[in-house]
Amino acid sequence: MTNNNQSANRKSSAMAVSVKDLKVHFPIKKGVVGKTAGFVKAVDGVSFSVNRGEVFALVGESGCGKTTTALAILNLIAATHGIIALAAGPWRDRGIQWSELSHSEKRTLRKFIQVIFQDPFSSLNPRMTVKNILEEPLKVHKLGFRTERNERIRELIGQVGLSPDFLNRYPHEFSGGQRQRIGIARALATRPELVIADEPVSALDVSIQAQIINLLQDLQRKYGLTLMFISHDLAIVRHVANRVAVMYLGRIMEMGTDKQIFENTLHPYTELLLESVPVPGKGRKRRGGLSVEEKNLETAGLGCPFYPRCPKRGPECLEKIPELKDYGENHLSACLKSDT
Repeated sequence: MTNNNQSANRKSSAMAVSVKDLKVHFPIKKGVVGKTAGFVKAVDGVSFSVNRGEVFALVGESGCGKTTTALAILNLIAATHGIIALAAGPWRDRGIQWSELSHSEKRTLRKFIQVIFQDPFSSLNPRMTVKNILEEPLKVHKLGFRTERNERIRELIGQVGLSPDFLNRYPHEFSGGQRQRIGIARALATRPELVIADEPVSALDVSIQAQIINLLQDLQRKYGLTLMFISHDLAIVRHVANRVAVMYLGRIMEMGTDKQIFENTLHPYTELLLESVPVPGKGRKRRGGLSVEEKNLETAGLGCPFYPRCPKRGPECLEKIPELKDYGENHLSACLKSDT
């Protein structure tokens, strides 16, 4: 029998990403001298972990802080506060923070953490051929000689379902779905352990979205990738994710397994998102827009950020910001009404 300490160590080593109390605040500048008049709290106290080999989804409406959270994890924007620990490559067994790494060590870590961007039209250099696009990360990280890189490039293009005949073509010669396949191939070039997919299908036609999602699922299973999937579409998330975190105005409202989120919803905001998912033959169940009274409600930063839109709100919801609470089996909700 495994004791508790051994179990805890195994759980720790199985973690790919650990985010604790992450805050990303952007200053609001006013006046001629650019005096700071306040802050936009894009991410405001987010904590979660991503286990190795799972598909973890961040869900929420546009502007809720999903992409900002991902950019902070990638160290592409600076965190105002909090701890981000990444367990990949040489730091696979213990995790490391970006601030603890030298410039060369950061480059080494980036080899094992890659990103698939939202827009396949702007994320590919229009002046580079597909071959050059796929070869660039191999050159940056000094992976293989020319013949080995050429073999890897042909392998990559085949893995995403495209012909090697396309390698000498330019991005403008492809459809949106084909460009996103190229973007996926580029992300896989360095054999990463963690891939962050930021709204990877939102810019594509609905008819193409399923193909790209199925491709991502196949590659994730084949290579045992840890996939952090960012989306506003719960129908897609339900199809791909093992665990889900629902964000609203920079905070996590609810977090749990896919079954917990979709079949045993605890937070009113998650319910609202689920009601907005179209049902075949019935359309959307969601109620109409906010009333004038709801739009004028404010929490003044003291109470629950979802208060103005919440159908279950009460006076106590204005007294404090609800903390994420475990309601059993790591199903978390930040709502005072989840107890009722």
